[in-house]
Amino acid sequence: MNIIGILIGILLTSLGLMFLFLYTNLLTLGYSLIEYVHFISKRFECLLFFIGLILIIFSMKGWIKNVLLLRLSTKFSRKRKLI
Repeated sequence: MNIIGILIGILLTSLGLMFLFLYTNLLTLGYSLIEYVHFISKRFECLLFFIGLILIIFSMKGWIKNVLLLRLSTKFSRKRKLI
């Protein structure tokens, strides 16, 4: 499930970013930055970016936790030799 979640998250994030970049052409048409952000916040295609990021973070949550705990446990378990 974690690999599938990460792959779907990457797909959604890339689609959302593509639409965000496509809609930046509105700024050249005379939209102000506030109008641009207001327009993007109402478009579902642009919200896919944030949905994908959340999906990636929750899919990697267990992996990050296991890796960090493994590194911390091996770091402190080493015994130093006194000369």
